Amino acid sequence: MPSQDTRTLLQSAVPTAAVGAIVAVVSGVVAGGKGVLGAVIGTLVAIVFMGIGLFVLQRTAKSLPQLFQAMGLMLYVAQLLLLLIFVGLFKDTTAFNPKSFALALVISTVVWMAAQARAHMKAKILYVEPEPEPSSASSSQKSGKPEKPGSET
Repeated sequence: MPSQDTRTLLQSAVPTAAVGAIVAVVSGVVAGGKGVLGAVIGTLVAIVFMGIGLFVLQRTAKSLPQLFQAMGLMLYVAQLLLLLIFVGLFKDTTAFNPKSFALALVISTVVWMAAQARAHMKAKILYVEPEPEPSSASSSQKSGKPEKPGSET
């Protein structure tokens, strides 16, 4: 993964993990140990799903740039549907608190999307390849002008 992709991943995953930790603490106070476990699992599921999505989107941008926007929209819809399926699958579990799980999953997903949008807005990514500028010596020789104003005498 190139450095820009890694930077975007970190700028999205770190705030999501931090908010997930806060949700886990609050869930622990409200629902006990099962609440903490549910919140941690929900946060991890969100980070893994959204991280895989970012990876797929970056690969699509490099190999098929004309499909980037359509792929991004399809990917986010698919991620949200998969997360909804996860919430539905674990709504009756006794291994952890399903409300803490769902709450952490939703909050983590929203934080990831906001952090990813911020990371993309802050990134300085060129969308047009600039042409290399000729050096000043070669450009002055081509135009026939001297390099220094007083060197013509």
